Amino acid sequence: MHRPLSRGLSLLSALVALGLLAGADAPPSSPTKPSANALVILSTTDVKGKTSPCGCSIPKGGLSRRASFIDSVRIESPLTLAVDNGNFVPEDELHRPVAWFMMDAMKIMKLDAVGVSPNDLRFGYALLQSEARRTALPLTSANLFDRRSRKTAFAPYLIKTVGKVKVGFFSLMPAAAEIGAARDSVRVEDPNAIALKLVPELRKKGATVVVLLSQLGKVESEDLVTSVPGIDAVVCGRNVPMLAKGRTVKSTVASYGGEQGQYVSRTILNLDAAGKATSGDNETFMLGPTVGENPEMQRLVKSFEDGLNEELRKNEKERAAAVELDKQKNADHFVGAELCGRCHQPEYEQWQTTSHSVAWSTLVAKQKDATPDCIPCHVVGYQQPGGFQTGSDAARLSNVQCENCHGMGTKHDAFASAAHTVGEETCVKCHQGDNDATWNWEKKFPLIAHGNTTGHTIQNKKVKEAIPAGRMGTAHGGQ
Repeated sequence: MHRPLSRGLSLLSALVALGLLAGADAPPSSPTKPSANALVILSTTDVKGKTSPCGCSIPKGGLSRRASFIDSVRIESPLTLAVDNGNFVPEDELHRPVAWFMMDAMKIMKLDAVGVSPNDLRFGYALLQSEARRTALPLTSANLFDRRSRKTAFAPYLIKTVGKVKVGFFSLMPAAAEIGAARDSVRVEDPNAIALKLVPELRKKGATVVVLLSQLGKVESEDLVTSVPGIDAVVCGRNVPMLAKGRTVKSTVASYGGEQGQYVSRTILNLDAAGKATSGDNETFMLGPTVGENPEMQRLVKSFEDGLNEELRKNEKERAAAVELDKQKNADHFVGAELCGRCHQPEYEQWQTTSHSVAWSTLVAKQKDATPDCIPCHVVGYQQPGGFQTGSDAARLSNVQCENCHGMGTKHDAFASAAHTVGEETCVKCHQGDNDATWNWEKKFPLIAHGNTTGHTIQNKKVKEAIPAGRMGTAHGGQ
């Protein structure tokens, strides 16, 4: 299943040489190449069920890129171990199947250790245990205890041998972690107390290198490795900002690998003759478009996502039927841009010259038109009374229309009779974060304002590719 993607010079070496892999924030000026006898630890953290590249201005991440990256490093550096820091489960009930697919994918990538976060218990302790047994995924959690057996819920630590080096991994979460319904089955103990006992035990078991997979957050992770001696490297997770260059905290190399699978962090530990870490370094690399795809993983992801999207479509139809019943009881609903255009023809024609008018097509082109995370910013009134419910509503309520900015059509009299302006707060519901990293109200609002009839935004190449044939010349002198 797992096939290397590079020949001769590895993908990693080539991309590092071109300066294409470094993380976006303050990338390191000269990426470190590990020596032949150095231990390399590749890590991801807080992937949150993201299987494909994000819909960002620069699409980042995805399991197939991650698999490709790991393959390449393993070819280049024989002493390589790959881990995940936990929080791989999606954050909503709708995407529950993604959690178990993520576990399958990590097993296929032959990860050496996987930490457990509070969110990974979202769907219940018993179910996570069951999936761990099914996949034989190497889960570890040192301070999560089964209330019935009084033993750790998963392996308290894992010792992996690579070459002649024994590496001990253990995972910690906050003592006050919110674990939902799982709290009836498991409890969380103090991470510092556990670490103080566990690190010496790992050393006695023969581990010459000790690595902490931490879901404690940035400050708590750094505080722990400062107070607990003997930890050679820590992967910091739980709302930790990405840092392209890691830090050495006391004697521990710390990595800060971002989230949503958009980056892979690489920790290099230089070893002495006994296999003990003497020094180290860390860098985090963006999984951008320049990183190749692992074809097998790409195929598996596509097959899974296609099946999931089809299931979501079926669920949406059932939910839409229920909403339609509610709509019949609710007088207010969305009406669609064509109806608005009967009275506001100049504004309607000008809207057709903007990228807002083809927003839905960009989702269809990327096969994301059944993805609930993406739909709301590409349609009118998603899941609201009389708003967009399923793909069958696309003809009337797809794209970013009048009502996205001005309000529900049946409430026209209320907002038309008052001083009504569209402010930035309306736009930033969608134009924020990775969805629009270059957002600037002063520069971008004039491009879609009704007084602008240049057609500037619709001529953007990325948008133009999604425009139906003949659309470019429909308004304002062929703009």
